[in-house]
Formats: sequence, C-alpha cells, structure tokens
Amino acid sequence: MEALRYLERIGLPAFPAATPDGLARLHRAHRLSIPFENLGIRLGEGISLDPQALFDKLITSRRGGYCFEQNALFGWALTQAGFAWRPLLSRVWTGHSAGDPIPGRTHTLLLVTINDTHWIADAGFGRGYAPPMLLIDGATVTGEDGAVHRLVADPVYQWMLERQGGNGFAPEYSFTLDILAPLDLEMSNHWTASWPQSRHVVNCIASIAEPQGLASIFNREFSRQTMGVREAHEISGPEEMQALLSSVFGIELTVAEVRSLDLF
Repeated sequence: MEALRYLERIGLPAFPAATPDGLARLHRAHRLSIPFENLGIRLGEGISLDPQALFDKLITSRRGGYCFEQNALFGWALTQAGFAWRPLLSRVWTGHSAGDPIPGRTHTLLLVTINDTHWIADAGFGRGYAPPMLLIDGATVTGEDGAVHRLVADPVYQWMLERQGGNGFAPEYSFTLDILAPLDLEMSNHWTASWPQSRHVVNCIASIAEPQGLASIFNREFSRQTMGVREAHEISGPEEMQALLSSVFGIELTVAEVRSLDLF
C-alpha cells in the first residue's frame, strides 16, 4: 500500500527496473513531484527522520522536505525498486568565500550501486537539480534547467560536485565515501535544523524542479529559472506567499501558518 501511494505521489505506474535508466526515471519523477522545503523548522514542527513520520509528511500530507528527509524517502523508494544504496554526507560550498570557515557536513546524498558501478543520486539539493551521475572523475550531466554539473576527484575532500556558471565551473558540494551509521545522519540533521546560524534556521526555503528549470522561494523572493533565464520578484505578503506555495509547490499552509514563518 505505501509503495502504491508513493508511486501515485510521483506519477509513475510502477517502479522502474534497477538499471541506470530506471534510476534516472525514478529520480526525475521524485524531483518533479515532491518539493524541497525547510518550512517545518520555522513552523516549530521539527525534522524527524523516523521512516513513518517521513512518509506521513511527504506522502500522506503532501508536504516537502529538505535533504535528510528527501533522500531518506528516496532511499526507501530505491529499496522498493531493488537498488542497492547507502547514504553519504557532504559539505556545501555554494556561496562559500575565501576565508570563510570550512562548512560542516550538513547535506546528505546517496551512493547507488548498479552492476558493480557506482552512481550518486541526490533527491534533496534545494539549490538545483543534477540527475544521477556515474561516480568517475570528470563525469558530466546536464540538468532540467540546462545547467551542466561535473564530478571531479578532489585531493582534499575526495569528491567535488561542480556546476557550470558564467565563470566556469564552481563547487557545489564535496563528499567522501565514508560508511555512515544512522546516528551520523541524526546528528547532522539535528545540527542543521537547530543551530541558530544554520541556513535552514535563518531562512525559509522552498524549491521544486520543473521540466525546464527550477522554481524557488527564498524568504520573501520568488524566482523561476528556465533554461538559464531567471525571473524574480518580491512576494507582497502572506496571502501571495500562501498562493505561491499552493499553486507552484503543492504545499498547503494556512495564512496563519504563513504569518508564523515571521517573514512579513
């Protein structure tokens, strides 16, 4: 029953075969259907990694979640489809400047093994969408928005995912292939969701991949990027915020809940 409800949520009739193409199909359907969002932190809901709580939130209540929630659910879906996988932790470098402290391991992604080849898949990176990538130095892939992503072996941080921009490739996040215990994810999730200076405590974020781009809310700004062209405007108030969350992201909040985000 839970498998059928998940498939209905992402718009697939059945789980695809455990192949590279099947991984890409499942990943794309998940990213286009279940929004990234961290609003539960500002709403005082907390972030639970309990499997039933995750299913209730992202599937039954049709909310979204951030990386620890999204990739836990996507990992569950991979298991249903017959894939072998395990979680990884990463350091997000997007927006990092020279002299800034080394970022903590506040992001999770998945290592998927298919016929002795390794792939990375990430259903929960809110700043963009890279399709699954073969874990080899120099691998590149083009996302729904036309952005090119590249994997490179890094002498310090083991692996770096980069995104092509106006000045060449820039780092998005680095990761290692360390074996993780469930408590490693619980600790990173707790810190990310509760440290007063955490990006996810300070800001309200929602995003969802679209067939040719990405739609996002970052605090009071709504933006939509389509094939490299970005348009944005300031959200006028809680009523517009509520309407955007509903119409673009499928997130249903009351005006009172939107007001409690303390943005207006």
